[in-house]
Amino acid sequence: MAHLGAEPKTAEVFNPDVAEEIALGELGYQQELKRDFSLLGMLAFSFSIVTCWSALSGVLIIGAESGGPPVMVWSWLGICAFSLAVAYSMAEMCSAYPVAGGQYSWVAILAPKSISRGFSYVTGWFMCWGIISMGATNNFITANFVLGVANANNPDYVIERWHTVLVAYAVGVLALCFNVFLPRLLDKVSRGLVTWNICAFLIIVIAILATKQPLQTGRFVFVDFVNLSGFPKAYTAIVGLLQTAFGMCCYDAPAHMTEELQDARKEAPRAIIWSVYIGALTGFIFLIAACFCIGDIETTASSATGVPIIQIFLDSTASRAGASGLTVLLIVIGLGASNALTAEGGRAVYAFARDRGLPFSGLLSKVDSRKQIPIYALCLTVLVQIALNSIYFGTVTGFETVVSIATEGFYVSYAMPLLARLLSHFTSSAPVQINGLYNLGKLSVPLNFVGLVYLVFTAVTFNFPTLRPVTPENMNYTSAAVGVIMVVAVVTWLTTGWRQFKGPESGGVTVVIEGGEPRVSGEEESDGVAEGEKAVSKSMELGHSCGEQISIY
Repeated sequence: MAHLGAEPKTAEVFNPDVAEEIALGELGYQQELKRDFSLLGMLAFSFSIVTCWSALSGVLIIGAESGGPPVMVWSWLGICAFSLAVAYSMAEMCSAYPVAGGQYSWVAILAPKSISRGFSYVTGWFMCWGIISMGATNNFITANFVLGVANANNPDYVIERWHTVLVAYAVGVLALCFNVFLPRLLDKVSRGLVTWNICAFLIIVIAILATKQPLQTGRFVFVDFVNLSGFPKAYTAIVGLLQTAFGMCCYDAPAHMTEELQDARKEAPRAIIWSVYIGALTGFIFLIAACFCIGDIETTASSATGVPIIQIFLDSTASRAGASGLTVLLIVIGLGASNALTAEGGRAVYAFARDRGLPFSGLLSKVDSRKQIPIYALCLTVLVQIALNSIYFGTVTGFETVVSIATEGFYVSYAMPLLARLLSHFTSSAPVQINGLYNLGKLSVPLNFVGLVYLVFTAVTFNFPTLRPVTPENMNYTSAAVGVIMVVAVVTWLTTGWRQFKGPESGGVTVVIEGGEPRVSGEEESDGVAEGEKAVSKSMELGHSCGEQISIY
């Protein structure tokens, strides 16, 4: 489909990291974070967050009650297809605008100038809420796995809501400690975890299929509709999409780590696209295996472990030790995802604060000079995760509500740059051209449109209640949470944002080489760019190599 665009060649070579610094400088930012990540490390980092199959295992109860196996399996194919349209669109923007702000930065550049700042500001709030809420959701899931193992080995132990909340707190604090005290290990740990992830996937799928007797029928997996929600079938099927939509999320992670990725304009798009492909394949295989091995739907959904997948492990292996061992594999994946989501959230908060988009932006945008990480932004990320986890104290649907907030925040922030690009394309006399190294060509606008329609549809359905009769305890409070986000965004915009908030300073950035000398494409060259060119020239003299142009595939 798309490919990395041609970059003029030269006999001389230069350090691609310096070229990335020039590109970042052309957008108005200084390089403050350390570029530790390679493509392999970033793909591993992204997949440790996307990790669709393990994410699906953590929210299996939503799909089990709302449509059952057929909705889970068939909706997964549709969700993945539409997600690829979004991912390709985001990869194109990320290549042109390699900045940690991601979605809100792209909106600032692509939207019609009359609305770009305000549009970008609201996008930043949804983006930050989505990433932080997803971290809180992952903490919930990991806590459920831990307590589920405890219950499986001690059936007399009754899991209380406050137990789950406290363990979720512990998961968040552990992730914060890792990110603050061991930041240079993030790349290496991500590489190790992707190996663990794939091995765990194979072990779990093979183990449950080999030990479960008898397996469910093909009709049960692909045809028989299950409705434990109390709503009509059509409505229930739509609600069931929440599980699959949650499973395919977070693939924007490389965009927020571009300022720490080597050769980011080439490698970040690859990481975005490949994380979706790998997640789609592993998620589909896992869903089919889990559905063939599931027992009675109602019993599984109401398992005393609180986690349907652990009940599936117990039913399949007929062994507490076996089920516990398989669950431990998922717990390690959950801890790794918590580390990565905290890192991503910290970078998103740092970037938004750097553009004066948050209260106390001066503090939150500070980067520790020795560790080269935004410590205050990381601390705020985990603090808000803990606050969101606390919702479970007050409502039994607190988990589903945080899942909805996380997915809603992500999907709205994904939709806004696509909408901004389409508005500019169809309403501006001179729409912004996306001229990154990765380009979709004629498919760009159609994919933007398909992705936007999908995101709008799902963003609306995330607000629906999941159980009937609807009570104050089982109500889906996503719409209220979204309202709070909007109110906060509007109030802060009217009070301080309209005066202080700024975004990237220019459009697409491409470092080209003419006559052996690198320059930044654009109509004018700033003093900062001239300095950057000197740095590149110096790097060329040192003989560092710039990566060859290669396909996204």
